[in-house]
Amino acid sequence: MPEQFRATIVNTRSILAASVLLVLASISLVAINRVPTRAPDVTFSTINGKKINLKELSGKPVIVTFWATDCPACIKEIPDLIDLYRQYHKLGLEIIAVAMYYDPPNHVIALTEDLKLPYHVALDLAAEQARAFGDVQLIPSTFLINPDGSFALKKTGAFDPAEIKNHIETLTKG
Repeated sequence: MPEQFRATIVNTRSILAASVLLVLASISLVAINRVPTRAPDVTFSTINGKKINLKELSGKPVIVTFWATDCPACIKEIPDLIDLYRQYHKLGLEIIAVAMYYDPPNHVIALTEDLKLPYHVALDLAAEQARAFGDVQLIPSTFLINPDGSFALKKTGAFDPAEIKNHIETLTKG
């Protein structure tokens, strides 16, 4: 292959790679800009039929975590969430685990019962809450909400239990 064609192919590949990176960076910025700075005004429907309006939890720290029963990282976080709930609920912490719209409700209910989850578990059958929290699509996605309604922490992927405990202790003065 002549040298000039080889150089053209290398330059074309470099331009293509740079273009792909630019597109991915743009998509990331759009996704970041969709996440609100304050907790949205949403009402969750729990698997027990209870309605929880997030605004009514004002004054308390709240963890809202989006998950699914077929998500290994989500399942791995459950013991940490149970630990956080048991340790900080008496100090005001509330936890709402929101099952993704595609997760069959019977799977959510069965897992909740099997693991004896002590915190609220909600269904998001129309993806309304996921959209309200910035169009959540990747799970687990966890939001720690300050008592004033602003976000203390937003995490896509598994959260660091020590990091979230530090935030909660600051918020609960525990």
